[in-house]
Order: sequence, then structure tokens, then C-alpha cells
Amino acid sequence: MPKHSVAGRGRTSRVGVGPFGLLVLASANMEEKTAVFFRIFKAEHKHVVLMCHDPTRSSMRPNLYRPTFAGYVDVDIAKTGKISLRSLIDHSVVESFGAEGKTCITSRVYPSLAIGKDAHLFVFNNGSADVKVSELKAWEIRRPLMNGA
Repeated sequence: MPKHSVAGRGRTSRVGVGPFGLLVLASANMEEKTAVFFRIFKAEHKHVVLMCHDPTRSSMRPNLYRPTFAGYVDVDIAKTGKISLRSLIDHSVVESFGAEGKTCITSRVYPSLAIGKDAHLFVFNNGSADVKVSELKAWEIRRPLMNGA
């Protein structure tokens, strides 16, 4: 087991790199946002990559269950120098795949401001080390045509 402690919910800790990632289903002023992020820690003989979903600020609605989820990503960051992240967002579902699907986290969020055209996507790095985003693509899928309509 790696010798480190993880400060949860996107807070800064003194070990590793990050948190860095995306703020999805975010309102323009970021009152609402769901963080999808990575933290990288140095273990004895390799790096350990943790992927997290933090929906604690995902909605202005009161009394919602907003658990934070995390999973280790099996990737040799020293060898590749890269981590892939693909997030699918559909109204109130955020599903993220780290390292080409080696780790998957799905969260249900209930935004009240970040809906439709008022939903934004931001990139962030709250760590002290530089992180390079080599490619970022975002697209919106239109409604399907059903029975020719």
C-alpha cells in the first residue's frame, strides 16, 4: 500500500501532484460545479494515480446526497507521462473513464443553475506543479431522430 495520505474533496495536500482536472456541469460563476480530477502520489517504486468525483458543490438544492467517489487508476505515469480522461455528461449524470476505461466513476448530480446552455466546462489545476493539457475536446450530441421526426 502506498505511503501517503489523501486530503479529500479536492483540497490541497503536501504530497504528490494535483488536484487537477475538470469542473463539469458548472454554472458561469461556479456556484455549482462537479469536480472530476486526478491526484498523483509517489509511492516506494512507482506513482499512484487517484481519480475522483467531488459533487459536494454540484447543486444549490438543499438536502441532496452528494458522496465523493474515488478509484485508483492503473497507469504507468512515469513511462507514458500521460493520463487520459473521458467524461460523459448527460443532464444529471457524470460518468468518467480514466486511462482509457481502466477506472470508471459514475455520479448522479442535480444542478439547478448549470442546466442546458447554462452548463459550462472548466479546466483547473489546484496543485503547485504544472500540468499540461495536451488535448481537450468537447461536443454536444443532438437529440436523436425518432421514426423520421
